[in-house]
Amino acid sequence: MRATRDTGTLDDADLRASDEARNLRALAVIERLALAGQPYTLSQLASRLAIPKATLMRLIEALEVCGYVSHVPDSRGAERGLSLGPRAARLALVTLANNNFTRAARSLLRALVDRVGETVNLTALDGDEVLYIERVETNEPLRMQMHPGMRVPLHCTASGKLFLSQMPAAQRREVISRLSLRRMTPRTITDASLLDAELDRLAARGIGIDNEEFVRGMVAVGVPVRAPDDAHVRAVLAVHGPTARVTLEQLMGLVPTLRETATALAPLLDWQRASKEEALAKREQAEKSHAANFAKDANDANDANDAKAGRTEGAKAV
Repeated sequence: MRATRDTGTLDDADLRASDEARNLRALAVIERLALAGQPYTLSQLASRLAIPKATLMRLIEALEVCGYVSHVPDSRGAERGLSLGPRAARLALVTLANNNFTRAARSLLRALVDRVGETVNLTALDGDEVLYIERVETNEPLRMQMHPGMRVPLHCTASGKLFLSQMPAAQRREVISRLSLRRMTPRTITDASLLDAELDRLAARGIGIDNEEFVRGMVAVGVPVRAPDDAHVRAVLAVHGPTARVTLEQLMGLVPTLRETATALAPLLDWQRASKEEALAKREQAEKSHAANFAKDANDANDANDAKAGRTEGAKAV
């Protein structure tokens, strides 16, 4: 059945075009949030994607129900913006688990565990949290069970503190202001000024330390993994163990060994060599092209409807 202005119905071709437009917009939202590295407000997202706010709001609601988008609260519980949801993270992890980067990284981490005797993990900064990318457990019976895909706080973990310590001062203060600084153990640093001072000390040493700040009885040390020809910290390689078996000082003695593996991991980050700014620029160019196509499709559809309406009116007159 063809569309008419009277009925407002769409024929099959119009429906397919409408579905394709919605699907492309949904993918554009997911890609934008994935590349942003920080939450977006609805207004920012609408501006970036050239999508009307009302349309975007309906799209966000559908993506949120499916678990692809989440609302991110600030430390006071007020909404701060939109970020990728847990289902998007799981999809990314499944992809990573089956690519060459993860297989090669896992091999290096296994070799490192054989050398140091404790659990090691590779993490990335994801918004205001630390995301476990890969992890290899020690064979020792006493260990903390975690797995890739889990998220841990920034302010009280070796990886998180290292990421924070490497940020420019203004960015670091902004991020810390958003964190709840929840007390996880008696050793957790919950004062922003004290945490900032601790991060300055860690920045000078180029490492991250967790001295029973996240889990009581567990200590950890992390070193940065930098992409080739790039000063930016792309990931953190960390080792941790229970104080019943290892001391923080002993883990500190493993830093040179950790750095060796971090150096070996760095070339594997070639898949991420293009900077986030370059990726966003490419995404913006594609989004503008999509927006132009959407506008053209809408105009063509309106012209077609006007023509059909004219034919209908002519038929009625006859």
